Amino acid sequence: MQIKNPKFEISAMNKSQYPKNKLPEIVLAGKSNVGKSSFVNSLVGRKSLARTSSTPGKTRQINFYNIDNFFYFVDLPGYGYSEMSKAEQKKVGESIEVYLRNRQNINLIVLLIDIRHKPSENDKLMMDYIKSTGKRYIVVTSKADKIAKTKVMDYVKIIQEELDVPDDLIFPFSSETKFNLETIMDVIEESLGLF
Repeated sequence: MQIKNPKFEISAMNKSQYPKNKLPEIVLAGKSNVGKSSFVNSLVGRKSLARTSSTPGKTRQINFYNIDNFFYFVDLPGYGYSEMSKAEQKKVGESIEVYLRNRQNINLIVLLIDIRHKPSENDKLMMDYIKSTGKRYIVVTSKADKIAKTKVMDYVKIIQEELDVPDDLIFPFSSETKFNLETIMDVIEESLGLF
């Protein structure tokens, strides 16, 4: 798939602001600072379509990126950021839940997990919630360039077992080296019915 004109469309606080055009949506979920914005930028071949930040908890709304008027990447707010107040965390959690539960045009949910860390309780809750929606999903273990190449699959195996997902639904990834970028793009294209 050649992506020619990806653009940021809207930050939605509630479902009345979601796009109305029924394009399919590829959803990105994950803890704060797990690399969702870098993941989007890698997939669309742009350096700064999605704003990256070293400060966790920057994304508080649901961000919709329109990809050539063909589909959306939807970046959910990062969860589990400790410096967010309890009230803010609750609000973020509810907005994620409302979106995932009610949105009809979700084709694929991508849960990102930092490969260097075992999944947190929040990651496990999110995984369970994603499974409960019955929607198609994959797990992407980000920041694979931060560990030795020889250890990557060992770390992936730990995450796979902790989250109880099939081994054909988990993919190590690096936005720095673009490791596994094509494979993940193939999965996304397949979910969009391109082959």
